[in-house]
Amino acid sequence: MQAVLFLVNAVAAFFCTLFLLRFMMQLARVSFAGQIGDFVIKLTNWAVKPLRRIVPGVAGVDWASLIAALWLQLMLAGLLLALSPLPLAADAVGMLLMILMLAVRSLIQLTVYILIGALILQAVLSWVNPYSPVAPTVNQLVRPILAPIRRFVPPISGIDLSPLVAILLLQVVLMFV
Repeated sequence: MQAVLFLVNAVAAFFCTLFLLRFMMQLARVSFAGQIGDFVIKLTNWAVKPLRRIVPGVAGVDWASLIAALWLQLMLAGLLLALSPLPLAADAVGMLLMILMLAVRSLIQLTVYILIGALILQAVLSWVNPYSPVAPTVNQLVRPILAPIRRFVPPISGIDLSPLVAILLLQVVLMFV
């Protein structure tokens, strides 16, 4: 049973990551023309396109991608609670609130992990291969996070410490979620 739950969790996390990445890329106005954008679009269109008929984008924000990620996390949280061996003493409303809380918490954590991964990738690419085809996409994704930090933390001897500061701040966010 644990192996099945592990596989279900892994598949759900993979697709939630893609839905959140699509949402974050549109929010940061990242071009979908590269390899990452094409990959994300092709693997999420099956859910996002039908949802757009119900949940339209507002002010350039792709709410359908976020709703798809939330829906998947709600189903996963419900499944995990239903299969939990621990006795849960809650009524139907309490269970629904618990499932919603678990799903939102998981989405926030996954978003922070995506940002940390993108910051690490951006830092590594800036040192190893700044002309990689993936570099512009990653730079556009992390720019909204790094821009305010760079105002307070200038480069020291040509080394940009803003990704390190951003990762530390995101780790603090994880502590409170």
